[in-house]
Amino acid sequence: MDTQILSGKVVSESVYKGLKSRIVKLKTNSITPCLAVVLIGDDAPSHVYVKNKTKKFASLNLNSETIMLTNETSENALLEIINNLNNDNKYHGILVQLPLPNHINNETIINAIDPKKDVDGFNPVNLGRLAAGRPSFIPCTPKGIMRVFEYYKIDLSNKHVVVVGRSNIVGRPISILTSLKRKYSNATTTICHSGTKNISYFTKQADIVILALGSPEYLKGDDIKEGATVIDVGINRVNSLSDIGYNLLGDCEFSSINGKASSITPVPGGIGPMTIAMLVENTVEAAENKIK
Repeated sequence: MDTQILSGKVVSESVYKGLKSRIVKLKTNSITPCLAVVLIGDDAPSHVYVKNKTKKFASLNLNSETIMLTNETSENALLEIINNLNNDNKYHGILVQLPLPNHINNETIINAIDPKKDVDGFNPVNLGRLAAGRPSFIPCTPKGIMRVFEYYKIDLSNKHVVVVGRSNIVGRPISILTSLKRKYSNATTTICHSGTKNISYFTKQADIVILALGSPEYLKGDDIKEGATVIDVGINRVNSLSDIGYNLLGDCEFSSINGKASSITPVPGGIGPMTIAMLVENTVEAAENKIK
């Protein structure tokens, strides 16, 4: 079987093309979508990710500003910065890059972001709207996964989706999105996680497997059925002798799944570009809400 590669790069370019007219309309109303990114500490992947976001915003003539803070920044100081951003009309979206230092509570910070500027979609207000089937800002990675299904016309209706991972960033939101009664969704969805006994029992039944574990090459070819679709959200840095000192690996073992799955997202170049595309789209949407 020839496995189809589901390219996030291709899908993201179609997203940017579709946003052009919306951005032009905003600018005719003297509004340029602007994202504020708060980056704390020296986590290398976070710095690379924020750099890529900034580069993409600039290429679309959108505004983004990064507030860089040290690991010693207190929770109260961070809350004050978020409060200022909430009240500054210059910024349409606010993103606090995770992970945060151990002395700062993730939930406290996420709760402090104005839901109308929460373009990451992590605030409980936006997660609650999603759970109720009336989404506002959808978390970027799950939203990007659904856009890949739509672009490649992979209809989930009457299919069994197995999600491996239950985080509020990917696993839980995508389990809701795949089961909503709407086009390209309407699946029967199962969530597996660290408390699930014999995860491969479930993945072998799945028509679509969505991996969001953060465990390199966890899923093998023997763990899926012939013709399944595999969405690999994992981006894991594994030390190597390469020039850059590491390789990027997904949560699935591509070599054993390629040829058995009907389609798969690559790592890199799969869901990663879609996450950034959906962040741009959510920021544009936040700016549009200002003129509604």
